[in-house]
Amino acid sequence: MASVAATTRIRRAQAWATLLGLFVLQLPLESTAQDTPAMPIAIVVHKDSSIDDLSLQELRNIFLANQQFWPDRTRITLMMRAPKSDERDFVLDRIYQMDEAQFRQYWIAKMFRAEVPSGPKIVFSNDMALALVIAIPGSISFIKSNEVTDEVRLVKVDGKLPGDEGYPLK
Repeated sequence: MASVAATTRIRRAQAWATLLGLFVLQLPLESTAQDTPAMPIAIVVHKDSSIDDLSLQELRNIFLANQQFWPDRTRITLMMRAPKSDERDFVLDRIYQMDEAQFRQYWIAKMFRAEVPSGPKIVFSNDMALALVIAIPGSISFIKSNEVTDEVRLVKVDGKLPGDEGYPLK
């Protein structure tokens, strides 16, 4: 049986996590999507961004919120697909190098320690991700490469575009 102090600490942590990011607590633990999406994943940013090439490590630092501002001091707004999408599972594996449970714990801890003002913005489709990247300066997201439009800036990863040989997000 847990001590009263331990139980109080657990309840306090759960309350903080709920206040700081209820969406994180509601994410399911298991994933049913396949390992890779049918199309390569494209990284897109707001059209006014000066970013056109990121290394996979730089991209990982942005997605982990270790880098929260672009070089021009604009705050980075990360758009993340909702659970159970092929794109999300792919990004969790390739960029985050985490499973769904680790991802949830990571963001709960990051918000609990007040290292970020909020977690990623959850989007429910590639269309929604695209619309929000178009609308929000400083935003970044990922979508299937065949859904990229000229209304956003397509970012090279390690100097390569989604159709290039050796593109790391295939």
